[in-house]
Amino acid sequence: MARPAHEQVTRSAPFRLVVRLGLVAYGVVHVLVAWLALQVAFGDLDGDGVGKADKTGALQSLSSNAGGDVVLWLIAVGLGVSALWQLLEAATGDRTSLRLMNLGEAVLFGYLAFSAGKLAAGSPASSTDQAQLGLVGTLLGESWGKPVVVALGVLIVVAGLFVVRHGLTKRFAEEHDLASAGRPVRTAVPRLGQVGYTALGAVYGIAGALVVAAAVQSKPEKAIGLDVALRTLAAQPYGTALLALTAAGLAAFAVFTFFDARYRRVG
Repeated sequence: MARPAHEQVTRSAPFRLVVRLGLVAYGVVHVLVAWLALQVAFGDLDGDGVGKADKTGALQSLSSNAGGDVVLWLIAVGLGVSALWQLLEAATGDRTSLRLMNLGEAVLFGYLAFSAGKLAAGSPASSTDQAQLGLVGTLLGESWGKPVVVALGVLIVVAGLFVVRHGLTKRFAEEHDLASAGRPVRTAVPRLGQVGYTALGAVYGIAGALVVAAAVQSKPEKAIGLDVALRTLAAQPYGTALLALTAAGLAAFAVFTFFDARYRRVG
């Protein structure tokens, strides 16, 4: 019996190769975000233009380097195919929670692929923070907007908690095939995933809390995502140490993603 069309695509060698390239690209983006977070921690970023400590800012930092356009095109293609793969996983998976996570990653990969492609083509890419600011500002301008923004913020917090739980319980291990890996890799990958997913979920949880605060105070400028979440963390007592620790966690997630690219079951 012929396999379904989506299986024929996802099990093909070229498709798997490009998906793994996309996962590597995702790791590169998080290495850059971790580096930008460290610069925020030590006061080296002013928050304007390329200085944004978010995923778009990470891509912009690549575009300013020699050969950056080539790297950005590779990231765009890899993440674009990875977005398609995650959509297929979301459509065919058998566990609701993982299907929702696949759908979220598909949206994120697709947006990053689009942003990378725009930057590679020489056009400016809109910051995710500015897009969120526009959405929240528009909603808060409506009489019914405040509860909607509060609900959106709560959903982001819940998503962040889900990511933390995904890491602490090592649910990601179900997606890996480490049979061919050596013992050090089999030990390191779960630890990196636990630390990385926890740091990532915590940052998104803070971002969601800022969205709720923006709605309650009717100040949309407080709800502009990852960059502001990191800067808010830096402004707390012992903020430099907390943000440096968060940057280390994001770097751990980046390294985990590189292993994920190698050992993830695709297809």
